[in-house]
Amino acid sequence: MIITKKTWPELFEKLLTGEKSFDCRIADFEVHPGDTIVFKEYDPEKKLYTGRTLQKTITYVGKTKDWHFFKPEEIERFGYVIMSLK
Repeated sequence: MIITKKTWPELFEKLLTGEKSFDCRIADFEVHPGDTIVFKEYDPEKKLYTGRTLQKTITYVGKTKDWHFFKPEEIERFGYVIMSLK
């Protein structure tokens, strides 16, 4: 499956250079390892797409609603941290 998502310039650039090797989104769509994601750079100030796109293959999907090892009060207090690993 091919998934297309809007990405702001700062994050698009980090994906492009490889500095950012993850993506965190609201899980309002289906996604599976092996799917292709196309990032379309979007300028929120101009409210326009820039024309730049970047295509990546999804290798891992973690859905937080399926994670039951955090206490709700700890999530409320601290939130989540997402780390990129190398």
